[in-house]
Amino acid sequence: MEQGLEVVLTDLQSSQNNVRHHTDEISSDRLLVRRGQSFNLTLYFRSRGFQPDLDNIIFVVETDDSVYLDSEPQRQEYVVNDYGFIYQGNKNWIRPCPWNYGQFEENIIDICLELLDKSLNFQIDPATDCALRASPVYLSRVVCAMINSNDDNGVLNGNWSENYLDGVNPAEWTGSVAILKQWHAAGCQPVRYGQCWVFAAIMCTVMRCLGIPTRVITNFDSGHDTDGNLIIDEYYDSTGRILENKKKDSVWNFHVWNECWMARKDLPPGYGGWQVLDATPQETSNGLYCCGPASVRAIKEGEVELNYDTAFAFSMVNADCMSWLVYGGKEQKIHRDTNTVGNFISTKSIQSDERDDITENYKYIEGSPQERQVFLKALQKLKAGRSEDPHQADSQYSTPEPRSGDGLRGLHTPSLRPSDVVQVSLKFQLLDPPHMGQDIRFVLLALNMSLQFKDLKVNLSAQSLLHDGSPLPPFWQDTAFITLSPEEAKTHSCRIPYSQYSQYLSTDKLIRISALGEEKSSPEKILVDKIITLAYPGIIINVLGAAVVNQPLSIQVLFSNPLSEYVEDCVLTMEGSGLFKKQQRVLIGVLKPQHRASITLETVPFKSGQRQIQANLRSNKFKDIKGYKNVYVDLML
Repeated sequence: MEQGLEVVLTDLQSSQNNVRHHTDEISSDRLLVRRGQSFNLTLYFRSRGFQPDLDNIIFVVETDDSVYLDSEPQRQEYVVNDYGFIYQGNKNWIRPCPWNYGQFEENIIDICLELLDKSLNFQIDPATDCALRASPVYLSRVVCAMINSNDDNGVLNGNWSENYLDGVNPAEWTGSVAILKQWHAAGCQPVRYGQCWVFAAIMCTVMRCLGIPTRVITNFDSGHDTDGNLIIDEYYDSTGRILENKKKDSVWNFHVWNECWMARKDLPPGYGGWQVLDATPQETSNGLYCCGPASVRAIKEGEVELNYDTAFAFSMVNADCMSWLVYGGKEQKIHRDTNTVGNFISTKSIQSDERDDITENYKYIEGSPQERQVFLKALQKLKAGRSEDPHQADSQYSTPEPRSGDGLRGLHTPSLRPSDVVQVSLKFQLLDPPHMGQDIRFVLLALNMSLQFKDLKVNLSAQSLLHDGSPLPPFWQDTAFITLSPEEAKTHSCRIPYSQYSQYLSTDKLIRISALGEEKSSPEKILVDKIITLAYPGIIINVLGAAVVNQPLSIQVLFSNPLSEYVEDCVLTMEGSGLFKKQQRVLIGVLKPQHRASITLETVPFKSGQRQIQANLRSNKFKDIKGYKNVYVDLML
C-alpha cells in the first residue's frame, strides 16, 4: 500500500503573494492577502512527492468580497494611498489640510488588530466577535466605536474646550501613525486630544489597513440636530450675536466623517456602496458612541428608517435652520432657512490633489421640488416613528412655512426668492483677504428696494466661533444709523484691529460678524452674518535633489512668523510615510515679528513611489501653520 502524504513544510510565498495583493509595504515575511484574490503556496512532503493520479488535496477557502470596488483607480486611492487631504475652513474659504494616513507603516497592522481585540464586543464574547469580523457592517461599527474613547479605552479623547494643556491641540496633528503608536505604547490608553477631522483620519487609516475602501468627507455648515426633528434652532440677541444654544442644536462650520464602500445585504437592494461612518462622539447608537454605516443613497432619498443612524446622518446635510430673536425673556421667530445646512460636501479626488464636490450624492439641488419632497418624506417617517412613543409630543414637528409669511425676517444669504417681500437687504463684503495679524476691513452694504425712504438702525457685533458652531463672547460692537432714499444703496465701513481680536481667537481662527437691522417705520428686522476664517502663510517645502530609496535626501523648510509680535515655543513637526521612520520634531524657539526662517533636514527614503511630506509649525500664538510637498521616490538612480 502506497504511503500517505505527510506535509513537512508549507511555504506561504509571502513575498510574492504580498506584492500581488498590494500588501508588500506592510511586510514581506508575513502572508497578508486580500479578499477574493487568488494566492499561491507550496507544500513540501516527507518521504515522497505528490502524485497527481494517486493523491488528492482539497483546499477549503471561503471568501466573500463584500467590499470589492471594480475600479482600479478607486482601489488605488481608497485602499492603497497612504496620504491625502482633509478639507477645513468654511464654505467661503475651503482649505486642504495634508494628512499622513500611513496604513502600511511598521506595526500599524498589529495595532489595528489590537484595536479590535480591545473592543467591548471582543471583551464580552471573543468567539462571536471574531466570527462576525467578516462582515464589514459589523466591523465598521466596532472600529467606529473604538476610535473615540467615550465607552472604552478607544484611541482618542475628544476635546472642544480650547484647553489642551494636558495633551496635544487637535489642530497640531498631521498624521495617524503617531497617534496610533502612542495609543499602543501607553497600554491602549486614549490619546489626548482629537476633534472630528482627527477621528475621521484615524478611522480612515484603520479601515484602509484592514482592506476596506475608505475616504474622508467634509460637510460645510453641518447640522447637529439633538432632538431629531430635522430643525436646528439658533438664538440671537438684539445685537445679532449668536447665543449659546440651550437645546444644544448647532451648525458646525465644517464636520468630517468617513465613507466606507461595502455591500448592504441587511438593507433592501440598491443601498450598498458608499456608507457614512462618523467616529466623532455626538450621539449614541444602540448604546455606544458610534454612527453608521448609513447608506449615502438612503440619505439622499430620505429613507431615514434604514440602519444605521440614517436619520442623524440625514440631518447633518439636510436639516432646516430656525433663527430666533431673544429679548426680554421672550423668543420671537426671525426666519426659517431651508438652504443653510449641508454645503460643498468634499473629498479628495481620485489620484489627484484636487477637491471633489460630492454634494449631489447626498441631496437633490437645494430648493428643488425633489429636495423638499425628500425632506418632507424624511420628516413624516421620523414623525411616524416617534408617534409610537407615547412620551414624544407631535408638536415638535412642523412643515416649512413660506419665508415671506414671517413678521421677522433674516437673510443668511444675499439671494432672494421672488416670493420674498423684502424692502431692505443687508450684506457684508470684505475689503481685503483676511490674513492673521492684519486688521479686518469690511463694509456693510444696505440696499433699499422700495420706493419709500428708509431709516435703519443696525447693531453690529463680532465674536469668535469654535468649528462646531459654539460661540465665544463678543469682542467688538458697533451701531450704524443709515438713511436710504428710494432704491438707494449705501455702505458702512468697519474695521476690527488685530490688537482687538487677537486675544479672543480660538484655534479655529473663525470670526463671525453679524448685523441686526430694524426700520423705524416697520417691525421688520433683518439679520445677516458672515463667517471669516483668518489665514496664515503656509510652510514651503523644497526637495533638494533626486529622491532615491536608501539614498540621503535633503529637504529645505521655509516658514515665517506672520505676526507683528514675538512668538515663543516654536516647534516644527514633519512626517511622511516611506520618507521618515518616525515623526520629526525640531525646536525652533523664538521667532521675531514678521521673521522668515529656514532649516534643512536630511532623511533617507525607504519606500519608492509617490510620497508626501506633511509639516506643521506651532507656537504660543498659533498652532497649525501647515505645509506639504509631494515627492516621487525612485528605486535607483
